[in-house]
Amino acid sequence: MTESAAQSSAVPSSFRCGYIAIVGRPNVGKSTLMNELIGAKVSITSRKAQTTRHRITGIQTTDDAQFVYVDTPGFQTRHSNALNRTLNRTVTTTLTAADVILYVVEAGTFGPADQQVIDLLPAKVPCILVLNKSDRVKDKAELMPFAQQVAAKRDFAAVVPVSAKQRFQLGILQDEIRKYLPENPPVFGEDDITDRSEKFLAAEIVREKVFRFVGEELPYTSTVVIEQFLQEGNLRRVFAAILVERDMHKAMVIGARGAKLKEISTQARLDMERLFGGPVYLEIWVKVKSGWADNEAGLRAYGYE
Repeated sequence: MTESAAQSSAVPSSFRCGYIAIVGRPNVGKSTLMNELIGAKVSITSRKAQTTRHRITGIQTTDDAQFVYVDTPGFQTRHSNALNRTLNRTVTTTLTAADVILYVVEAGTFGPADQQVIDLLPAKVPCILVLNKSDRVKDKAELMPFAQQVAAKRDFAAVVPVSAKQRFQLGILQDEIRKYLPENPPVFGEDDITDRSEKFLAAEIVREKVFRFVGEELPYTSTVVIEQFLQEGNLRRVFAAILVERDMHKAMVIGARGAKLKEISTQARLDMERLFGGPVYLEIWVKVKSGWADNEAGLRAYGYE
C-alpha cells in the first residue's frame, strides 16, 4: 500500500476539510484570531492598520477535521494607491473561494468600514459573525443587543462572541465552523501550520517589528524584502532589507546610534528562532525606495498578489 493510500484509509469517512476566510475592517484582530486558533504565530500583528498585506494560510488539524484558515488584509477604503487596490483584490478573491467565512467585528463597535465589508460577503457562502474583543465590553448586557443589531444586516450561520487574546470561546467557534466544512480528506499534512515558506515568514516577522518599534510616525507603505535566505544545517542566515519611502523614514528606522534597528533585529531574530526551531543569523539594512507602493510591477516584484 502506498503512503498516500495508507494516509487516506486512516482518515475517517466523516472527516471534514475546508477553507475559512477571516475578514473584517482593519484592526479588529483577524491575525491574532487565526494565530490563536491554530496555536502558532504565522500572521503578524501590530496596532498599526494594514499590518496584514498578504493572504496568509494557517492550518489546524484535529482527529476529525482540518481547518485551513485564510487571514486577509483589512478591506481598505481610505487610500486608492496600487497597494490598497491589490490588498482589496486579495480580500474579494479569497471570499469567493472560501467554504466558510468568519466576519470579524470588534464587540460594541460597528461603523461604515464594517458595513463595507458586509456588502462584499457572497450570499451563498456560510458566514459566522465573530464578535472579537468581547472581554473589553464592561457591561456584558450590551453584547446581546449589539449582536442582534449586526446580525440583522445579513443571514449569519452563527453568532459567536470571543476574545482571541484570552482564547475565550475559541473551541465553541471551531465547533460552529466544523458544521459547515465539506466532507473531504485533509489537504495538508497533520503537522503543517502554514503553506508559506520560511523566507516569506522571515520577511513578515521583520515587518512586524518595524511597525511595533518605530510607531505611528512611519508610513504604512514601508515593507521588507529578504535578499538572501540560506540554511546551513540547523542555522538559518537571513539578509533582509527594509524599504522606506524617504531618507527621514530611514533615519527613524535606524534610530539614534542605530539603537532602533538593533532592537528590531534582536526581536525579529528571537521570533524567527522560536518559529523555525533553530538558531538564526540576521542582518538588516534600510533602503530608500520611493513610490514602490503605487507601482503595479514593483508590487508584483515584492511578492504582492
